[in-house]
Amino acid sequence: MNANKVLVSLCLLGLWLQPAAHAEEQTGFLDDPLLAHPVQLENGATLPDASHIRCSASVDFTQPLALTDAVDTALCNNPQIRATWAEIKMQTGAVGEARAAYLPTITGSVSRLRDTNTRPATVFDPQTTTTSIGNQYYGSLNWRLFDFGGRAANREAANQMLLAAIAGHDAALQKTMASVIQAWFEVMTSKAVMEARLQIADLAQQTLSVAERREAKGATTQDDTLQAATALAKAQLNAMHARGDYQKNLALLKQEMGIDLATPIHLPAQPDRVIPSDIHDLDQWLKEAQTRHPAIMQARAKWRADKDKIIQVRSEGLPTVDMTAHISRNGFPNQGLSTSEQTEKEVGLTVSIPLFDGFSRHYKILEARAQAEQSEAQLADTTEHILTDVVKAWADAKTALGVLTVSQQLLDAAQASVNSSRRRYDKDVADILEVLNAQSALADAQQQRIQAIAEWQSARLSLLANTGILSQLTEPTR
Repeated sequence: MNANKVLVSLCLLGLWLQPAAHAEEQTGFLDDPLLAHPVQLENGATLPDASHIRCSASVDFTQPLALTDAVDTALCNNPQIRATWAEIKMQTGAVGEARAAYLPTITGSVSRLRDTNTRPATVFDPQTTTTSIGNQYYGSLNWRLFDFGGRAANREAANQMLLAAIAGHDAALQKTMASVIQAWFEVMTSKAVMEARLQIADLAQQTLSVAERREAKGATTQDDTLQAATALAKAQLNAMHARGDYQKNLALLKQEMGIDLATPIHLPAQPDRVIPSDIHDLDQWLKEAQTRHPAIMQARAKWRADKDKIIQVRSEGLPTVDMTAHISRNGFPNQGLSTSEQTEKEVGLTVSIPLFDGFSRHYKILEARAQAEQSEAQLADTTEHILTDVVKAWADAKTALGVLTVSQQLLDAAQASVNSSRRRYDKDVADILEVLNAQSALADAQQQRIQAIAEWQSARLSLLANTGILSQLTEPTR
C-alpha cells in the first residue's frame, strides 16, 4: 500500500471513530459509538413502577381529573425534572469521554502548496523565477498503552456520576409526585369539607323551617326560631370558609401541575369508604428506604465516584506508556515543499516519568481524599435523615390507621343521633336545643372523619415517599 492510500485510510478511520458533533440530531451508530447512553436515554424516563410518563397524551379537563392525569401533567411541566434529565445527558457525555481514552487518536492533513522562488538578476544572469507545485500528506497516531489505572478510575468515576445523575432525576420525580399527589388529596379533602359544611347548612335551614312552622302554630316560642336562625348563620359562615379553602387548594393544585390558573378542573367524587392498606413492620420499610430511596442512591454513587477520583489523581503522577506513529510525504505540515519527493515513517514508544511537580500532586491527592470523606459523611447524613423520616411517617401511619376506624363509628353514631332528634322534635318530644346539639355533633363527627381520611392519606403518602417506592399507581383509597 503506498503512502497516499495509507493516509486516506487513516483519515477515514479517524472520521469513523469520531462521535457525531450533534448527537441529538443523528441516528444510528454515530449517535453513540461507545455505547455510553443508559437505557433511560434510549427508552425515555420511567416512574418507580417502570411506567412511562405520558407527556404526549393531552388531559381532558372537561372530565373529572384523575390522580394519574394530575401526576402526568405535573411531571411533564416541571422544570426541575427537565434540568435533571439534562444532567443525565451531560454525565453520559462524560462516560463517553472516559471510554474514549482507551482508543487511539488519529489525525491527518493534506496540504496543497505553491512554492515560488525568484532569483534576482546579476551582471551575468537575468532575473529568473522558479515555481514548484506539490502536495504534502501527513498522518499521526497516538495511543496510550499503560497508565497505572488512571483511565480505569476515571471511567468508573464517570459511571458512578451517571448513576448519581439518574438517581437525582428519580429523586426529582419522587419529589414532584409527592407534591402533586399531596395537593390532589388536599383538594379532595377541602372539597369534602365544603360539601359537609353545605350539608350541615341544609340541615340548619330545614330545622329553621320546622321551627318557624311550629312558631306559627303556637307550638313553640320565638326563642326556638331565633336559636335555629343563629345555627343557620353559623353553618353558612362555616360553609363560606370551607369554599374559600377549597378554591385556594384548587389553585395550588393547578400551580403544582404547571397549568394556567384559569383552567377549569373537576374532581371525582369522594369515595364513601376508605379501605386502608396494611402497614408492614418498620424494619421492612427501613430496608426498602436504604435500598431504593433515590437520594440515598445518589449520595452513595457520589461517594463511590469520589473514591475513584483518588486513584485517578494518584495515577497522574505515575509513569505512562504511549505508542506514536507518523507518516509523511513531501515534508511536514507548516514547512515548505521538499526539493525531492520522499516518504518518512516513524513508530515509537514513549515512556513519560513525572519526576517533580512541586508537591502539587501530593496536595491534589489530599484534596481528593478529603472530598471522598465529605461525600461519605453526606451519605451517612442523608441516610440518617431519611430513615428518621421513615420512622416518623410509619408511626403517623399506624396512628392514622387506628383513628380511621373509630372516626367512621363516630360519624355513624352522630348521623343516627341527628335523625332521631329531628323525629323527636317533629313530634314535640324534644326541644330545639337537642336538635341543634345533635347537628353540632354531626358537624364535628364529619370534620373528624374527613380529618382522619386526610391524615391517613398524608401519612401513607409520606411513608411511601420517604421510603422511595412512591409510584404513579398510588391509589387514594388504599
